Amino acid sequence: MERVETPDEAAPPNGSDSKRTPDVAPVLVVDGATKFFGPVKALIDGSITLYPGEAHALLGENGAGKSTLVKILAGVYTADGGHITLEGQPVRFANPIAAREAGISVIYQEPTLFPDLTIAENIFMGRHPLRSAKRIDRSEMMKRAEEVFARLGVPLAPGRLARGLSVADQQIVEIAKAISFNATIIIMDEPTAALTEVEVLRLFDVVATLRSEGAAVMFISHRLEEVFAMCQRVTIMRDGAFVKTAPIADITIDDVIFAMVGRDIVSLYGDHTRTPGLNVLEVKHLTREGVFTDISFDVRAGEIVALAGLVGAGRTEVARGIFGIDKVDAGSVTIGGLKLKSGSPLQAMNAGIGFVPEDRRQQGLVMQMAIDRNASLASIRSLSHFGLIRKASERKLAAEWAARLRLKFGRFSDAVLTLSGGNQQKVVLAKWLARQPRLLIIDEPTRGIDIGTKSEVHRLLGELVDQGIAVLMISSEMPEVLGVADRILVLHEGRLAAEFSREEANEASIMRAAAGQMKVSAS
Repeated sequence: MERVETPDEAAPPNGSDSKRTPDVAPVLVVDGATKFFGPVKALIDGSITLYPGEAHALLGENGAGKSTLVKILAGVYTADGGHITLEGQPVRFANPIAAREAGISVIYQEPTLFPDLTIAENIFMGRHPLRSAKRIDRSEMMKRAEEVFARLGVPLAPGRLARGLSVADQQIVEIAKAISFNATIIIMDEPTAALTEVEVLRLFDVVATLRSEGAAVMFISHRLEEVFAMCQRVTIMRDGAFVKTAPIADITIDDVIFAMVGRDIVSLYGDHTRTPGLNVLEVKHLTREGVFTDISFDVRAGEIVALAGLVGAGRTEVARGIFGIDKVDAGSVTIGGLKLKSGSPLQAMNAGIGFVPEDRRQQGLVMQMAIDRNASLASIRSLSHFGLIRKASERKLAAEWAARLRLKFGRFSDAVLTLSGGNQQKVVLAKWLARQPRLLIIDEPTRGIDIGTKSEVHRLLGELVDQGIAVLMISSEMPEVLGVADRILVLHEGRLAAEFSREEANEASIMRAAAGQMKVSAS
């Protein structure tokens, strides 16, 4: 791949809030890092330069090599080639402890705290301040934790248990842990994927504090508007290799997308005019006490209906009630004229419902299991003969859907955990689409996946509805809701607040309904 510019040629950040002058030396330089797993070239040219006091975005599609580069910097992987210099000295991290001691800390999308320990105990795990007889000095530990949170400007109580913390607060604890290690380089991998708008703004403030103290922050995100709001420079990768580095002020979102995917995406959502058919799903007065109340709507063949609303509005809970994961207290769900029994996912599946959950890793896949086995999990009965699974049939099913979904993988026998997030989502889709569902419920279809894969998922949803499948989609991304759905149902505190057609819908009216400022339309 042609190299547009090397990291050493990249201009320093020129954002208006940057406190670094152009002659400041970089804290970290990665040049030409490579990593191979057998025949798979996971990283061909990983290159990036970080400066103190800047937020630097690392962007690319799933499979571009970002995660591999991060794991090399975190000491999880050892690079097969290339050069890494830290504060001017060549380094090579043999393990995560070596990377941490060198001042590099990674904040992952899914924090890994001990839920039954206090916040302070999580921060100082394995290195608690001690008194005589090697007893933990709890007062000193609490004091140090309070000092860290004071630096971050976040009022968290160090003595409370980690259990029950929001994802945003868990990430703040991870950042506090990094500061307590005196980390000079903090890598944030998709930190905002599960955060509300208010929580994202708080994270921005924390990043600004880190920069003001001289830390270099590497920010990995698929939300480009956040990248442009927070970062001073951006490095883009594609197909395992460095493409370019540029100041944020000198690049546009369209430039970034083109560099990431190697082509122009004319329309992320596509233009469509559909004529829906007969009702496939009918939901009447569905109620689950304390969660949602009196929910009624339908989904027709050949249309996409979106459930929109704020976090906690009950969207996912309604979907789980329809599929039978959770029992409901009142109301009915009818699919193709068949009334479903509450709390029976098996009956829902047999009636033709497929359910792609929000948390694909915990609820949609068996991460240690092979790719082909995951793809066939929902079709085991049709693939078995006298109780034995026919491997050839399983492999044929996986190969068909891998081709249709443009899955990027090494071998079908590889564990699904080896795939990028976007390709894991495709395997979950393959699992349900192989059953040829009449209704597909899909919760947050593009969360945590890149621009190119988003476009592919939207294309696939369009193909499904063109074939007459009904789709019930839950999404927290307003552009996706407005761009994909034929109808939009807005929930507020467990109740249906409004319904909009594609033509009627706009961001302002949806947000008013989500905030409880609009009454449900008559139907």
